[in-house]
Amino acid sequence: MTPVEFSRTVLGAVRRAVDGGELSVTVPERAVVTAPGPGGCGDYATNVALQLARSAGKPARRVAEILRPYLVGAEGIGDVVVTGPGFINISLEPGAASVGALVREIRDRGAAYGHGDALAGQIVALRVPYEARAEVVADALVRIVAAQGGRVEIGHGEPVNLRPVPAPEDPAPLGPDAARWALLYPAPHDRPRITADHLVQREGNPLFRVRYAYARTRALTRNAARLGFTAEPGDDLTDPTVAPADPTVAQTQPTITSTAAPAHPTITGTATTPAMATTPAAPATGTSTAASTHPTATQTRGILATRPSAATVRPLLAALADHPRILRAAALHHGPDRIARHLVAVADAALPFLPTVLPHGDEKPSAAHRARLALAEAVGTVLAGGLSLLGIDAPDHL
Repeated sequence: MTPVEFSRTVLGAVRRAVDGGELSVTVPERAVVTAPGPGGCGDYATNVALQLARSAGKPARRVAEILRPYLVGAEGIGDVVVTGPGFINISLEPGAASVGALVREIRDRGAAYGHGDALAGQIVALRVPYEARAEVVADALVRIVAAQGGRVEIGHGEPVNLRPVPAPEDPAPLGPDAARWALLYPAPHDRPRITADHLVQREGNPLFRVRYAYARTRALTRNAARLGFTAEPGDDLTDPTVAPADPTVAQTQPTITSTAAPAHPTITGTATTPAMATTPAAPATGTSTAASTHPTATQTRGILATRPSAATVRPLLAALADHPRILRAAALHHGPDRIARHLVAVADAALPFLPTVLPHGDEKPSAAHRARLALAEAVGTVLAGGLSLLGIDAPDHL
């Protein structure tokens, strides 16, 4: 199951509790399902009980306890635990997690993943002032609304109904992509920063993180082809062919190799942290380097086996599954900034996972590596699709 499927399951539990007379609330349109936070457990968590507590007239923890039995018996759910003030933590039944289903959906829909019909047949009339940021926001909304089946008509003059805080200076010197990002990334009520920070290749630059993560997914596809394998969606991201670690052999971490990325026409500077450094292309011998301490690594029979951990994969799956909701909300609320911030969340969730995709050392490509590559390519699809809606290029090389 994906977070979207679990969201529907949670809403079904609320509906049954209402029908049974245990809760007197309006069933919400959605329930947010994410990776468990600090103090949580299981595979997924939801705060729907906190969301319903006030209207139910009960403490959130009591609402969670009411919902728990309706969730425990649901398909794919093994256990439900209530923690903190009322967070519902969900553990999957063995085999219930379907990474493959989510990846297949993204692969099948491609750049249209997340597009829908929330505004089907509707015309959105925008009246904007003659100001750079307003024009750029309106231009992005043309594509975002079209992705939800609607159409935007842009006019100027009063009465204005789209007036984000203007840029303090001309963003044109940043170049087209960085300038658009500088104007679209902040919320409409926040003043955009028109500084050279948008041009540097470092971890503190959100645009760089998004484009870097995309470029890494493209590099992984190229390097996998050199090693003789391609992506194939699957649910198992671990490699069962690697023997368990010998307890007499000390655990080791992958060698961290950082190389400054070459300058992009609109981006200057160098990567400054190992986590963000550009990893050299894996040679045809089957070796590759990893630049993250998130994956688990064990030395077995001369093989450095690096596997993604559940703590690494869960937030990535949650971010990918949340993409359709974000696109819909951006169209309905006229907020391109929601997409920009979501792309940063996807990139940040992906970066610890990407170093685990290719075989390491003497490993041979397996079904697990093909499944990891498919997940990495799904990340690239989401990042490129989101950037395209914002009117920003997604370069294959950085």
